[in-house]
Amino acid sequence: MAQLRDRRGLAFAGVVVALAAVGVYLTLRPPSPGQTGAAPERSASVVTTGPAEPPAGSPAPRVSPGSFDIYKYLPFTRDQIAAAADAAQRFAVSYATYRYDEDPVSYAERLKGFTTAELGTVLSRDVTTPALVEQNRAGEIVSSGSARLKNIRDMAGGSIVFVVTVVQHITAKDGPQDRSSDYAVTLTQVGAEWKVFDMQPADLGQEGDPGQGSIQ
Repeated sequence: MAQLRDRRGLAFAGVVVALAAVGVYLTLRPPSPGQTGAAPERSASVVTTGPAEPPAGSPAPRVSPGSFDIYKYLPFTRDQIAAAADAAQRFAVSYATYRYDEDPVSYAERLKGFTTAELGTVLSRDVTTPALVEQNRAGEIVSSGSARLKNIRDMAGGSIVFVVTVVQHITAKDGPQDRSSDYAVTLTQVGAEWKVFDMQPADLGQEGDPGQGSIQ
């Protein structure tokens, strides 16, 4: 019995040694061609979502120059703008036309027919100033005025601003001369009429102090 147990023990020890040898061999054996060791991890796939396509809209209607009516988008009608332009131009002509032997009060009253009451008062004071009256008389100054509309500077809030080119054809003791200046003439509706409530040199801006920039 003792010999049988000894032989079994030797057989078991031999199996253990054989298994250990196989393990060492497998561990030290170089990898076969094409084998790279551990399998690479699978990369997670990324799904990108592009921007959503906007819904298709109807094409904008084309604007035809022949049928486009600009007055639909302005605060005044064609007739109103024309009436204001006429008043601005006639006022500018009257303002630039005067004589040294004309009664200054008559000249002031003529201007008041185109202006608001406030501006008329200011202009009346300006054109009847004794120093100005005496200067015109001493130089025997006669001014014949003409005017033409240059552009519309602004229109809003019941008023229209025109830029008007005023030309004075002057004769005097010193000889004849022409003067040309641009003025911003602002008009407002008073009842059914257009009245001037401001006039100033155009390079000073839209509105100014009435009575400044006298063209005499």
